[in-house]
Amino acid sequence: MKKNRVVVLIVLLSFVGVSSLFSAPIDLVKKIKCDSLGDVKATVNVEPVSPGVNRVTVRYVTNKNIIQDDCAIRITPSFKPTFHWAPHLTPEDNYVIDRHLFRTPALIVQDAKHTLMLIPDTDNPYTSPGFQLYMDMNAPDNELVFGMCRTNVTDHVLYQKDGAAVFCEGTIELKFFLVSSTGDAGMQQNPFRFVLNHFWAEKGASVFKETDLSRKLFDKYCRHTYRWAFSTWAEPVWQEFNINGKHVGAPVFIVNYTQSPNYPGEVNEREMRSVWNQAWFSSLRSASGLFRYARRTNNKRLMDNALLSKELALAAPQKDGLFYAVVATEMEQVEIGDKKYNRSKGWKTAYWGNSNRNPQTWDIRKSPFHILDMSWTAYIMLQWYDELEKDKRLLDYATSYAEALLKLQDTKGYFPAWLDTESLKVLPQLRESPESSMSALFLLKLYQLTKDQRYMSAALAALKVIEKEIIPVGRWEDFETYWSCCRYGSKDLQGKKVARNNMYKQCNFSMFWTAAALMEAYRVTSNSRYLQTGQRVVDELLMTQASWQPPYIYVDAVGGFGVMNCDGEWNDSRGSLFAEMLMDYGKALNKEEYMQRGIMALKTSFSMMYCPENPRAKKLWENTWSFFSTEDYGFMMENYGHGGKTSPEGEGMGEFTIYDWGNGAATEAYNRILDHWGEAVFK
Repeated sequence: MKKNRVVVLIVLLSFVGVSSLFSAPIDLVKKIKCDSLGDVKATVNVEPVSPGVNRVTVRYVTNKNIIQDDCAIRITPSFKPTFHWAPHLTPEDNYVIDRHLFRTPALIVQDAKHTLMLIPDTDNPYTSPGFQLYMDMNAPDNELVFGMCRTNVTDHVLYQKDGAAVFCEGTIELKFFLVSSTGDAGMQQNPFRFVLNHFWAEKGASVFKETDLSRKLFDKYCRHTYRWAFSTWAEPVWQEFNINGKHVGAPVFIVNYTQSPNYPGEVNEREMRSVWNQAWFSSLRSASGLFRYARRTNNKRLMDNALLSKELALAAPQKDGLFYAVVATEMEQVEIGDKKYNRSKGWKTAYWGNSNRNPQTWDIRKSPFHILDMSWTAYIMLQWYDELEKDKRLLDYATSYAEALLKLQDTKGYFPAWLDTESLKVLPQLRESPESSMSALFLLKLYQLTKDQRYMSAALAALKVIEKEIIPVGRWEDFETYWSCCRYGSKDLQGKKVARNNMYKQCNFSMFWTAAALMEAYRVTSNSRYLQTGQRVVDELLMTQASWQPPYIYVDAVGGFGVMNCDGEWNDSRGSLFAEMLMDYGKALNKEEYMQRGIMALKTSFSMMYCPENPRAKKLWENTWSFFSTEDYGFMMENYGHGGKTSPEGEGMGEFTIYDWGNGAATEAYNRILDHWGEAVFK
């Protein structure tokens, strides 16, 4: 305690000028500069918590309301970092990392020997209608920033300072931790582990223990999903038709609120009526979950539906081993009264194409072959063959694709992203990217089934170059990074860092493929290096997972995932995809935190479902769509707060359900985990 009093004395005597300049007695910190709030200077208290960890409290006490644009604390490291990490991009000086993005919040900088981190103290999530907390990473000026301002969402999704923040009279405290390390090899190799352990030990683990994670609850979610898809919403959701001489079926790609049986108006289809077997929207993946459920419950009708979806995947035409990812119908606009509505012309107009989330076109017919989509679908085919039924057509189809894939690998080890569907020419975008990890995962699975050494050699070559060129610098660029709803940087940022942050635009999807492939490489080779590297990737992925429950997030959020460092989602559907992989790492590393995080990821992948088991979300859904009723139980948006804002009235809830990236995907993950792990993991 005596040491703490000395620190406070040093701080209180160090104020100079308009702002407060603190020459901090903190390792690796050169100075802390605190803006004044009006004419009120800050007082700063530094409390040592443990070796290398200090809790900093910056306090303002004012007897009047103050209006000013910004109030910031700027920390300057005593070294020049070469590595920077922040949860969001701030490409120009007026941009900030809004509190909306504080899932597992931290700023991290490193050089070859040193690590310094700023971690907000979420025990003090200061909330005010007049301003928001924010962080910022200014790499050129070597500053880590924690502050308060009003914000405005721009692009999709970045945040700018919005001016005229209101600071009400009284006491305002900003609290954060500064963590410093020198010469710690573990910290240098994986700085994320400290942050994750801090948040889970302080916040996440207690929520895990208090959450209903029983099999009974998950079974209810399954029943809601399948009742919704195949009964109460069956007319718009379940699609059954003939194509290429085959009778096939699958839930439709997307439906929206206008297709509810309780909606009082006309149906307006949001996108083309279609079925996808793509990295996000995997009809075959969802069908494998339906197969598991139908087998367990002896439900012939649902089993028939699952098998029809398998037939649809096998019906996709192959071209030299490559194959299409989307089957769609022609659309038209129907005029009713004085309004026009989007409608399908029916499956008699069906055509094959590929995902329109690509750098060339929005036209599915003209979209290029995407190697990632094909590798994922072929991987699911192998899983089905290995675990569900020995349908040799699945193995043959995937093997035919694998032979084409091997020919596409370059001398460095990468697989390309896209090929022109006519010429099969490789497109330049993401020619060298971590999307290659998915092809490595597929080839490792095929090696295990066939023992053909060529497949393992190609997979390990891909992982070798990714370990060398992608992981150390965080170059997590994939199709979603640039060609989904967030297209910031798609024209000029590929392969380049945002200079102000010294970071690439990143998406956690490619982290998942890489971590999963490294785990599979560890299983195949027993080489612990793959496990160690995989843990580092998993931990960077987990920095996008919510480790606490902010008071301004109005649905259950702990365990849910965001997407990238330029978007606003909470509880994204990818959590269902990540869940078992986290459990695999937990088992391999004998680390309970990963097991808990995996189960919570599975739980929050259901948290956006409209049903009585989710009372917080149910209330928001009914605020948003007042006509929702029991027939709509199972409706589920793919994420929450996508646009970067939320409100207790329902802002951030959305309007559609993608079965294969929502309720169908979540139930698949649960059914798979139940088959693989048994009831013991559900408490």
